[in-house]
Amino acid sequence: MSTNNGNVLEVRDLRTYFQTEDGTVKAVDGISFDLKRGETLGIVGESGSGKSVTNLSIIRLIPTPPGEIVSGEVRFGGQDLLKLSESEIRKIRGRRIAMVFQDPMSSLNPFMKISRQLMETTQLHLGHTKREAREHAIKMLETVGIPEARDRIDSYPHEFSGGMRQRVMIAMALSCEPELLIADEPTTALDVTIQAQILELIKTLKSVTGTSVILVSHDLGVVAGMTDHLIVMYAGKVFEQAPTRDLFATPGNPYTKGLLRSVPDPTDEQGKLYQIPGQPPDVAHLPPGCPFAPRCERAEELCHREFPPFVQLTAEHFSLCHFASEVYEKSQAEARP
Repeated sequence: MSTNNGNVLEVRDLRTYFQTEDGTVKAVDGISFDLKRGETLGIVGESGSGKSVTNLSIIRLIPTPPGEIVSGEVRFGGQDLLKLSESEIRKIRGRRIAMVFQDPMSSLNPFMKISRQLMETTQLHLGHTKREAREHAIKMLETVGIPEARDRIDSYPHEFSGGMRQRVMIAMALSCEPELLIADEPTTALDVTIQAQILELIKTLKSVTGTSVILVSHDLGVVAGMTDHLIVMYAGKVFEQAPTRDLFATPGNPYTKGLLRSVPDPTDEQGKLYQIPGQPPDVAHLPPGCPFAPRCERAEELCHREFPPFVQLTAEHFSLCHFASEVYEKSQAEARP
């Protein structure tokens, strides 16, 4: 079910904080975005930028304490998910919104057979009988490319390879044909060949089912051919937001340009890999001004003093930077033949 304007999900001013001994960690600090039905949104950024916390907040899986969603709206199917009771959100989680986590070994119960873990989902949400649930589980394993699914369905997670376990997680997530699939770094623990297979599987299943997808990654190369729109996060903030093609062709933020330069270039004979200088900030003790300023090659005194505005560069392209227009125009000049 999408909203009247075609959005399946609308996030507004979402803030999720954690109380720690070192102070308040603003893991997600006022982010907003829309996701249209049938589209794939990529969320990228370095580790600790707030990508995973954003998606855990959407489906209300933030551990409380120490975490708390302090403000914002997450509108899905005409409802604000943040205002639902625990029993109401459980009916949506796993049924209409499903999530694939980055480590299938810790997400699957090692003491339960794959069959039982798959069957529980459809018995709970779809009212399947035990026999119906088992047949559906076998069908889902076949859909995600598990060979000899009928013979292997009663295996335990440790009897599958990493790639196969991730396929099981995807089968479980798609069992109820959700309207939204959140894939949180689904290929991080896999080798390059299996990565490509898993990404292609998600892409194929999305085209068949029409499911909207949020794909989380720290690797811009992974999301390049998978997404329609991209959000670049840093220190709990959205630093840049644009259609994928536009963001790759003409980035409007120094941080995004740094991430793009960090992607290995197979045509570079010297093989030198660019690295953004410095380290990501401590989000419990952010510096005044722009949080990226201490690492930014373009930063001036203004950047260290004042928080940057969110500049609209085109109808769908936004950048959090004092010099966003300048960076964007320079990118345009570099993109011209």
